[in-house]
Amino acid sequence: MNKSIRRRAGLSLTAVAVIAAVSACGGEDAKNGAETKLQSGAEVTKVLKAAYQKTEEAKSAKVEMVATMPDSAAFGGGGEMKLSGVMGWDPMMMDMTMSGGGLKMTPGAPEQVRMVWLDNAMYMDTGAAAAKEMDGKRWLKIDLKSLAEQSGSAALQKQLTGSLDSMDQSPAEQIAMLLESKSIKHVGAAKVDGVDTQHYKGTISLEEMLEKNDSLVLGEKERAQLLKGLKGTGISSYSTQLWVNKDGLPVKTDLSMKTPEGVITMVTNYSDYGAKASVKAPPAAETFDFGRIMEKLGEGMKGLGV
Repeated sequence: MNKSIRRRAGLSLTAVAVIAAVSACGGEDAKNGAETKLQSGAEVTKVLKAAYQKTEEAKSAKVEMVATMPDSAAFGGGGEMKLSGVMGWDPMMMDMTMSGGGLKMTPGAPEQVRMVWLDNAMYMDTGAAAAKEMDGKRWLKIDLKSLAEQSGSAALQKQLTGSLDSMDQSPAEQIAMLLESKSIKHVGAAKVDGVDTQHYKGTISLEEMLEKNDSLVLGEKERAQLLKGLKGTGISSYSTQLWVNKDGLPVKTDLSMKTPEGVITMVTNYSDYGAKASVKAPPAAETFDFGRIMEKLGEGMKGLGV
C-alpha cells in the first residue's frame, strides 16, 4: 500500500480530531481584597447571559488557540497544537493555520497546515509536494458525513458525525455550558494581554447536563444539538474559565475536558468580534476528495487479504 496515502489519511484524521475537540496569553487575577468586590450568583448569571447574547450576535472573531492533546493514537500522538485565524458561527465557518501536535508525528507533513471549514466540509492545504500525489491538487476535502457513510463502521460513523456536531460550537455556546454549572462563580478582576476583564469559572459533567431539562440561554432544540455533539466526542466533563471585557465579550476561554483517552485543554484568545469572516472554499479544480484516499486504503487492505 502506498505509504504517502497512509500518511495523508493519518494527517487528515488528526486534524479532524483536533478541531473537534476544538495560545494561552496569560491572565493575571487581581488579589481579592477591599478593591475587588466579587459578584453574587445572581450578578454572575446576569453578566454571563448578557455576554452570551452579545457573543451570539457578533457571529465572528479572530482566534488564537493552543490545544494540548493526550498521548493517544486518536489524537495523532498528542502534544501541543496551535491554531490561529478567523472563526464564524451561525453558520459555522473557519479559516485557520495549524502547527505542532500530530503534524510533528506524521512523516512528510509540513510544519503548518492551513484549514478551511465551510458548509460542513473541511479543506486542508497539504502543500505543493503532496499535490504531486493527488493529481496536482494541493487542497484535500474532507466531508465527514460522506466519510462516515463510506466507512461502513457504526462506531466510526458515530465518532465522525459527533465530531461534526461538536465543531459547530461557538464561544457563545461555551458561555452557555458555563451557565449550566452549579459551581459557577466570579473569581475577580484580571488583566488579559493588557485588557481589563472579569474572570469566571465553573465545572460541569455531561451527566449533570443530561439530567437538567432546560438552559438559561439555549432553546430546547439548540440544547439538544449541543448535547448530541458532546456525547459524540466522548467528553465526560468540562472545566471552564472565562474572561469577559468591559464590552461584555469573552477575550479568553480556558477549557479542560475529560475524555476516555485523557484530558484535553484548549486555551483560546478572541479579538475583533464582528469582523467579517470571509471564508471561501478553494477552487474545485485544486481540490482532491479525501474519500478517494479512503477508497485506495480499502483496496490496499483487500489486496492484503484483510
